Amino acid sequence: GGPRPQPGQEVSVKVLGALEDGGLVERDPRLTFVPGHGDVVQALELGVPTMQPGEVSFFLAAFPYGYGRPGSRRCVRREPDVPPEAPLLFEVTLLEVRDGPDPQPLPPAARLRLGAQRRERGNFHFARGDFAAALHSYRLALRALDGPAAAPPGPQEGEELREQRVKCLNNCAAAELKLERTDEALASCEAALSISPNNGRALLRQGQLLAQQGRDAEATLVLRRALELDPASKVIHTELSRLAKRRSPPASA
Repeated sequence: GGPRPQPGQEVSVKVLGALEDGGLVERDPRLTFVPGHGDVVQALELGVPTMQPGEVSFFLAAFPYGYGRPGSRRCVRREPDVPPEAPLLFEVTLLEVRDGPDPQPLPPAARLRLGAQRRERGNFHFARGDFAAALHSYRLALRALDGPAAAPPGPQEGEELREQRVKCLNNCAAAELKLERTDEALASCEAALSISPNNGRALLRQGQLLAQQGRDAEATLVLRRALELDPASKVIHTELSRLAKRRSPPASA
């Protein structure tokens, strides 16, 4: 009984997930999440909002809505690995629905944990080829890292926050590139470089994106800067060679 979860509300569920042979791969007596934040598999993201409090549902999930084409290897051996392309059966009990928590000032350590958790979730989506979901998770990670602070970070925590932001922005650029959002990917690279001007990954990707847009002179300058930081990089040498050939006039017959 009671209304179904609405967008932005937080839910708590009891969940069991099993393979076709009956092996349990998910077991959580109280899993709490906000549907739409990308923190759980899509079977739960899509299924739980159709439920009412107290309801018990079974969701048979094809592999794109579970752990995707690659499956999942477990670090903790209490449960088996999820094989590639494995369908899953979830038994879900909706325990509670409540309004989503207002963003609260968090200590730096909590912001780092939340940001890392959401970035890892983005990496999971990226590995299974769901680049839109990956981008959503990376942006949620940035929101956690940039959220209100309960106290100013110390020097070490401040450096860790900056490093995590740069990683998330680089990941955003990678997902945006897969989605063919070139301008957004370039903006993510520029944001990463505003934090860490000598970040090699951001410089390389920025140079590649500028070259894609035909801005060869700018791309060459950026890639040369990247090469100064990593003189042995074959990728940078290849990009610069390609640009040089494109810019040089063809030899006359």
